[in-house]
Amino acid sequence: MAMITADPAPLAFTPDRAALVVIDMQRDFLEPGGFGETLGNDVSLLAAAIGPCQTALAAARAAGMLVIHTREGHRPDLSDAPPAKLERGVPSARIGDPGPMGRILIRGEPGHDIVDALAPAPGEVVLDKPGKGAFHQTDLSQILANRGIDTLFVAGVTTEVCVHTTIREGNDRGFRCVALGDACASYFPEFHRVGLEMIKAQGGIFGWVSDAASFADALKGTASKAA
Repeated sequence: MAMITADPAPLAFTPDRAALVVIDMQRDFLEPGGFGETLGNDVSLLAAAIGPCQTALAAARAAGMLVIHTREGHRPDLSDAPPAKLERGVPSARIGDPGPMGRILIRGEPGHDIVDALAPAPGEVVLDKPGKGAFHQTDLSQILANRGIDTLFVAGVTTEVCVHTTIREGNDRGFRCVALGDACASYFPEFHRVGLEMIKAQGGIFGWVSDAASFADALKGTASKAA
């Protein structure tokens, strides 16, 4: 059993029944020329999450914890992309259009891949999802059930969209969800702040909020057992 410092209260968890889920740390969202920039965003703001994500990944790997990476994107023929999503807004380029990192948000293209600094290790789950939440139209529920997982530590981007949606989905499915706040980021700092406040409000209505260093500290005593 491990204990993590968190808001609204510390949380005890069993590492072999927990998973670290790193959401959409993809080039299309974090680097110039990707989908994030086509929407008019300053993509450099998301770089703040990279270091804390590295801290969380190193700790989870040392403890032998299940690690899951997600990537938002679509099939090359866009058959899994709802028209409402494809037509939404006024970006400078839409999903499926060509860009400097290949077709935007298309599976298999360079921009769809995870940034090099957070590359998945051999054997780690890489989950491709067509929507915001990691449970929608994926086999995440089955993967977690097979491992007996009851607690999710969630990091990635963006805080108020894909991270928040995944935590809400997980909460409704009975998982204890912890946002690692500094390992999450948004194009809108205020959305990031409020998104985290919403998770832990009212006694933790959606879950808990902690940080990467606290996560690593909680796992220190378990790393040698997993080695």
